[in-house]
Amino acid sequence: MASSVSGATPGSAPVVTRFAPSPTGFLHIGGARTALFNWLFARHHGGKYLLRIEDTDRARSTEPAIAAILDGLAWLGLEGDEPPVLQFARSERHAEVAAQLLASGHAYRCYLTAEELAERRALAQTERRPFRIASEWRDRDASEAPAGLPFVVRIKAPQVGETAIDDRVQGRVTVGNAELDDFVILRSDGTPTYMLAVVVDDRDMGVTHVIRGDDHLNNAFRQLVIIDAMAKVEDGWARPVYAHVPLIHGADGAKLSKRHGALGVDAYRDELGLLPETVLNYLLRLGWGHGDREVITRDEAITLFDLDGVGKSPSRFDTKKLLHLNGHYIREADPARLADLVAPRLAGMALDFDTSRDIGKLIEAMPELQPRAQDLDELARGAAFLFAVRPLELESKAAALLTGDALALLGDLHTLLSATNDWTTATLEANLKAEAEQRGLGLGKLAQPLRAALTGQTTSPGIFDVLALLGRDESLARIRDRLAEGAAATT
Repeated sequence: MASSVSGATPGSAPVVTRFAPSPTGFLHIGGARTALFNWLFARHHGGKYLLRIEDTDRARSTEPAIAAILDGLAWLGLEGDEPPVLQFARSERHAEVAAQLLASGHAYRCYLTAEELAERRALAQTERRPFRIASEWRDRDASEAPAGLPFVVRIKAPQVGETAIDDRVQGRVTVGNAELDDFVILRSDGTPTYMLAVVVDDRDMGVTHVIRGDDHLNNAFRQLVIIDAMAKVEDGWARPVYAHVPLIHGADGAKLSKRHGALGVDAYRDELGLLPETVLNYLLRLGWGHGDREVITRDEAITLFDLDGVGKSPSRFDTKKLLHLNGHYIREADPARLADLVAPRLAGMALDFDTSRDIGKLIEAMPELQPRAQDLDELARGAAFLFAVRPLELESKAAALLTGDALALLGDLHTLLSATNDWTTATLEANLKAEAEQRGLGLGKLAQPLRAALTGQTTSPGIFDVLALLGRDESLARIRDRLAEGAAATT
């Protein structure tokens, strides 16, 4: 993964957005939505969408987490337009900017010790007032600095007036500068802080629009202190356009957590069996809307998306709606694609299934299975009867349908089906309907014991499709298994 960045400046054409996750865990659903909004905004305006891995927290950042994030983005089709930038690899560049701020008088070396800061913080708590850094080193002459003692570098934040952001989602937001203290931009070990690294990387990557969760709104005011200071030092520094998107809440209105379904994107794919187009569509509608439309394709979203459609209120995550939407996309999906996705799930079940041998049958069955499923696991369970090991294990409700008169009826149906050589859906339907009519029975009375014998279940695709998909030999063999078991039970 490359860590080089371009030299474009914010505000120049084209639009440049970025998604910048911290690799301390999986790609969570809120992060995926942030990535989607950045991707769509860039696509809508013919711009560029970039990725940055903010791995400066060395204690918590891991290579597996980076891999999981990139894997999740790839599954959703939200890879960056350039190789991801690794923030830690740019530490020297961040320190260089800190040195520029020092040299220009916009930052200073602060020798306050951890003990001194703790005492002042404790005093503020005792006096019940907010703690603000007021370092005596802000305006002291450099010649007074103690030799050999560790120091941090603090930015000189404005102390009077106010700072305003015309946020594309939140509107105009204003903070009094007295609320902004002189925060650290370079630690005592010479490593940059998050605030400095983000600002420098956004500038060097040419980011024009910062679209992120509204939990970063307070950070924006601090980051503007650095941007505005550097704008006085050299050309090419400008404020980006900010858009802080409300966070996602659970259906109960509380902050989204695992109990609401706040899983990693990989879990939505692997554990819940969702399609990527489902997740993208659902995330799009979490906080953004276009009238009452619920189903919006990726191409339509590129055409329609803009920040004006993002609401100011938190959106609510609803797993039932997500699964319902997935059912729609499963019905619309190509059968061969679904078969490829379902095959690994079948291979992990106790079935007589071999992908190379049976994929054709699975593809053939998909059109009959798709209307009944909301996720890939349901598709797999629906297809399992095709590859079940004989004799089938019956569900209790299915077993109850194969006793007494029903078992005798099954014997007659075996005789009828054994005489059927044209094993097509149309012929099977015609023959069974004629048999039901001759007996004065509804077709369901024939279908119930047949379904139980053929699938071991009480629900399945249409009985004619089941017969056709299983084929003549397998269908008759499964019926014989049940008749033999019934005969054994009566002797």
